[in-house]
This record gives sequence, structure tokens and C-alpha cells, in this order.
Amino acid sequence: MQKCRLGRTDLSIAPLVLGGNVFGWTADEKTSFDLLDRFAGAGLNAIDTADAYSRWVAGNKGGESETIIGKWMKSRANRDKVIVITKVGSDMGQGRRDLSAAYIEKAVDQSLKRLQTDVIDLYLSHWPDPATPYEETLGAYQSLLAKGKIRHAGCSNLDAGQLRAALDVASLRSLPRYEVLQPAYNLYDRSSFDGPLRDLCLTEDIGVISYYGLAKGFLSGKYRSEADLGKSQRGGGVKDYLNPRGMRILSALDAVAERHSATQAEVALAWVMTRPGITAPIASATTLAQLDSLVRAASLKLGLDDMAALDEASA
Repeated sequence: MQKCRLGRTDLSIAPLVLGGNVFGWTADEKTSFDLLDRFAGAGLNAIDTADAYSRWVAGNKGGESETIIGKWMKSRANRDKVIVITKVGSDMGQGRRDLSAAYIEKAVDQSLKRLQTDVIDLYLSHWPDPATPYEETLGAYQSLLAKGKIRHAGCSNLDAGQLRAALDVASLRSLPRYEVLQPAYNLYDRSSFDGPLRDLCLTEDIGVISYYGLAKGFLSGKYRSEADLGKSQRGGGVKDYLNPRGMRILSALDAVAERHSATQAEVALAWVMTRPGITAPIASATTLAQLDSLVRAASLKLGLDDMAALDEASA
């Protein structure tokens, strides 16, 4: 599968990143291994996770996803073929989002242990931390880079002003800058990335791996009314999309999917892959059928008419 360079880093990734948020949650260890095997066999090479996945599940404490990925890489002896992306800064029991140097230094060692590796390819600040200056956080990443514990640093959920400020601090203080951004982005949720944030990433050559590519599952097409919300554990998060604009987007997805003999989800992800500034979207799967669909999305080519119809419906 064709790879694309991620911003200014030396990482080349397939056009779709596998989301590890479901590992240890809606996918148990055996299912996760099956999904990861199929993912690797299809030529995909980047996995996104976080230390906090999946702390929200009763009985979990965080780190479950990293642990499963680490066990899988060790059992398959394929660490050199996988690009590992994980995140730091979520509340793991400390009571707040935390990007302080002391916390990062401790958290990275815990992630490395769970992942059973000596280096993380891409380490992201998961959320903004207003209590910690950018200089302190970037200084922590400078230390981790020097020690060989991470290869590159990036960020998630920053707006254009926050990212600009972080880049300015990095330049002023000769610190490593955020080389990759992870924003939420899909056919419905466009406004936070399209515009100043996208323009900044293009100008600064920042790689972008977006999440929520299927709008919490809404763009799969299986949620058409409130009666459908019980179809999955995540259905409750879809209610806000059930409005005239959402229905207009689904209608356009239906038409394009039919033309390509594809699913709505495949078309929605293929649309994200073609968007200016996006290197690759992240998507997760809990069944092999869903994983196979993600692989098809990575090779689906939309025409200009398809893109125009989707852009108009989601404007």
C-alpha cells in the first residue's frame, strides 16, 4: 500500500491509521490480535493509541490498549514494521490533564513498558494543559528525544491560536516543535479544522492524522433516527447528528456509495483522505468485516463529481 510522509518527520504511513481506542474495551485481547493481524497483512502500518485508553471502562485503569498492542508486537516480532503513535496528558488518576515535565517523564516510561518497546515513534500531547507553559512541555520532549525514548513529538486537540503559540515558543527557545497534529475531522465536523488551523498546518508542513472520521459512527449510515441509537454502545453520542444537515450528508453518501459499490463509511473515510492538509484519518474496527472495509476505504478513489456532491451536502 502506498505510503505518505507525515509532515517533516521521517515517518511514512499508509493512507489510514488504525485506531486502538477499542482495544481492551469493545474488542477483547483475542479480537484485537485478529484485527491487528489483518491490519498488518493489508499493508497498513500505523497504530494510534493513548495511555488513557480505555480508562473509562468499568474495571479498567488505563493502559489497556497499549498493553494489548505491546503483547501483539512482541508475539509477532514485528516492532520494526509498525509505527506506534501514543499520547500523554489525559487524567490517569492525577485529577487533571497534565503536560508538566515531571509528569511526562514518568508517563513515557509507563507507556514504553506497556508497549514493550524502547522507543515511541510519535508521542502526542493529548489535550491542552493551560497550567503548563509550552516551553516546559516542549523541553520535556527535547529530553525524551535526546534519550531516544521518542522519535517525534506532536499534539492533539489544539486550535490554530494554540498551535501557533506552541510553534513560536519552539522557534524562540530552540526547542523541538510539534510536527504532527491530531484534530477531530469528518464530513459533518469540519469547522474546527477547515480554515485557519488547516492553513497553518499546510504552511508549516505539519502532518495531520485526524480522528472521528466517521462522526462517532453516524457516517456509517446505520443511524437514521433516534430508534437506531441503541444499535451500539456508542449510539448515544450520535443523537446530535440527527438533523437536516446530517440527513443531507447521509443522502449524498448513499448516492456516492451506490455508484462505487462501496459502503457509506468507506466513502466518508475516502473523502477525508483527499482533503487538503490531511495526511491520513484514524479509524477503528471491532470486527474483521469492519477492518476489511477500512482497507477498502484506503484504496477507494472518488471522482470530482463525488467530491463536489459531498462538499456541497456538508457545507
